[in-house]
Amino acid sequence: MSAVGDLRLKSPSTARNRDPILAVLREYLPPRARVLELASGSGEHGVYFTQAMPGWQWQPSDTEPRALASIDAWRRHSQKTEPEKEQSGNLFPPLELDVTATWTGEWSAKRFDAIVAINLIHISPWRVTEALMQQADEYLKDKGVLVLYGPYRRNDQHTAPSNQAFDASLQARDPAWGVRDLEDVQAEAKANGLVLERVVDMPANNLSVIFRR
Repeated sequence: MSAVGDLRLKSPSTARNRDPILAVLREYLPPRARVLELASGSGEHGVYFTQAMPGWQWQPSDTEPRALASIDAWRRHSQKTEPEKEQSGNLFPPLELDVTATWTGEWSAKRFDAIVAINLIHISPWRVTEALMQQADEYLKDKGVLVLYGPYRRNDQHTAPSNQAFDASLQARDPAWGVRDLEDVQAEAKANGLVLERVVDMPANNLSVIFRR
């Protein structure tokens, strides 16, 4: 990610993947939905999705101070540039939220229609996936969806040479990171009451994986 010139960060991949991800979300989320986004990064996805879908109440979150500052800066920027979108009404200030910690606060009093995690599973230790499934079971409404996006191995094989190279680079940065086997993720979800509903092929050898509670 690079800086825009203020506290906003810009991720080149967002412009490439935001429309395909939005198409998947539109298929599985109702026009009015309460959504929690985990590991929101720069915050660009939340701005784009809520501009497209004013009925989605979008709660971004992250653990990194730089990311939290960027999310809030993008939110404030969108309010100034497109006030008619009423961004302040459906894109909430970011939460400092660790998936592996106990979730508390007024925001967590109601369950969500969807939890969205874009590029989280592979850039975190496996315990984050375990905690994510537990939290999804706890905080999703009945029939709510968990939407994951990113690269995965399938049947113990990488789906493309580029994913294999990416996996090696991730593990060089942190041995606890890496492209996960979709079957392992599915098993962890099933152990927490989540059923795999669909796997959608996405650009650049990524997948959108939809689980339903």
